[in-house]
Amino acid sequence: MPRTIIVSNRLPTKVQRTPDGLTFQPSEGGLATGLGSIYRQEGNVWVGWPGLFLEDVTEEQYITEALRGDSMAPVFLTESEILDYYEGFSNSTLWPTFHYFPQFATYEPAHWAAYVAVNEKFCQAVLAQAGPEDTIWVHDYQLMLLPALLRAARPEATIGFFLHIPFPSYELLRVLPWRTELLLGLLGADLVGFHTFGYMRHFLSAVTHLLGHSTTNGMIETPTRTVLVDAFPMGIDYDRFVEAAASDEAIRHEAIYRQALSTSRIVLSIDRLDYTKGIAQRLLAFELLLLRYPEWVGQVSLIMVVVPSRDQVPQYASLKQEIDELVGRINAQFRTIGWNPIHYFYRSFPLEELASLYRLAEVALVTPMRDGMNLVAKEFIASKADGRGVLILSERAGAARELSDALLINPTDLVGHAEALHQALVMPEDEQAQRLDAMRALVKRYNVFSWTRLFMNQLTYSKMKQHTLATDFLSPAAIDRLVADYRAAPRRLLLLDYDGTLTGFHPDPQRAEPDFELRLLLRALADNPQNRVVVISGRDRTTLQKWLGDLPIDFIAEHGVWLRPPARSGSCSRP
Repeated sequence: MPRTIIVSNRLPTKVQRTPDGLTFQPSEGGLATGLGSIYRQEGNVWVGWPGLFLEDVTEEQYITEALRGDSMAPVFLTESEILDYYEGFSNSTLWPTFHYFPQFATYEPAHWAAYVAVNEKFCQAVLAQAGPEDTIWVHDYQLMLLPALLRAARPEATIGFFLHIPFPSYELLRVLPWRTELLLGLLGADLVGFHTFGYMRHFLSAVTHLLGHSTTNGMIETPTRTVLVDAFPMGIDYDRFVEAAASDEAIRHEAIYRQALSTSRIVLSIDRLDYTKGIAQRLLAFELLLLRYPEWVGQVSLIMVVVPSRDQVPQYASLKQEIDELVGRINAQFRTIGWNPIHYFYRSFPLEELASLYRLAEVALVTPMRDGMNLVAKEFIASKADGRGVLILSERAGAARELSDALLINPTDLVGHAEALHQALVMPEDEQAQRLDAMRALVKRYNVFSWTRLFMNQLTYSKMKQHTLATDFLSPAAIDRLVADYRAAPRRLLLLDYDGTLTGFHPDPQRAEPDFELRLLLRALADNPQNRVVVISGRDRTTLQKWLGDLPIDFIAEHGVWLRPPARSGSCSRP
């Protein structure tokens, strides 16, 4: 029975080493939740790195056996591979380039070599799991070469790829020395998915400019296959956040926070530490709000949660220092005895505490400089069952394409950002409810499970579409019959297309002239008195006359505009 193989850089379970031995911690991410309904089905499997460096074969065997029982197959990576492939090429080359921060990108050949090697290692791991009839779904920027590697090994496989980060414009992508290899890697898939149509258009433009493939209505014509490209906005587990926000624990935490914050109205910001998230600009906009509207001093507080991430990397350490200094300066400037403008937490929160913050907040600030989707915005909406609350959302987040009832801002426009904060704080409750209801209905309908089903259905459709467009080759029996009929026929009409049939396609059409072997073949066919040979082409009559005019054959030139029978070998005439 055909199976589905999920492939991502990380498994939905993280293996950790503790004083008591190896432990297995399940991931709480949206991808793990959405694909849980697939990879845990009978026979399916998830392939990825378990998050731990190992040098002991016995431990590798133990982890492999333990994960097999939960439908997972580990790919073991060395510390140097993670350093060069993941921290290096994936996060120091692709991440900044795809998020429009090319000034942070590095272009180390050693990092690229590691990226190629690890993608090949993943390919071998997948091939060890996948049969010829299985469906393979590859995820994200760390594995952009994998679809083509799998295609080379399994030409008939059904392969999907989804990119969870933005895809940049052609002008930005062309900076990468390895842009062609990355595009060819993705075109090994049957279906390539993105969060928005904007990212999809960028990809199609890059394929046209860099590879020369024609694209029509989201379909790319490669020399061997048609590849479908489409947009699939990712959702969240809506019911999970609704239930978490309504839980006794979330309500208890909310009561504790309200008591501690007294009468302050709450603006909430939650993000991972990253230069793409616009955290510093958010702080400056909040400061500007207090300067432009001093009536909010003592009345509004910003709760800012920053989840630690790669703070040993210089760029991230510098960002952390900038955030710390901004928080300290703003608090020192505006703090009173009974009120703090910013409550800053550099840590993560369990789901129920996170839900209590969503309940508590009147305004959510989700203002990245660039983001593939951003699920925090959707989590906030799902948690606001009381119909009160305002979402301020960056127009550069993928979620902005769906959540048009949010207050959309340009995150670099600090004045507009501050004005949106003021508008949110004075917005009437009936308008808040109207906006939230519309967004909640959308987030509920297009949840993560809907996203999964839609992608898998479209992947099946893409394969069916390929089969309908594929060339059917003659069977041996049909060839034998064709040869027998040819030999027995007293008269034969041979209609031969030129480009793509008699000769291959050439980037420079004027260099696709017939070689000696082709001219010899046409001469032999035409010299047989039982044959009439007709060459059909969209080319101009002058070129055909120059290349083949001395042969006793017919021409149909310029898509049927001009005809030349062999008896009038000097020129073509209109039909």
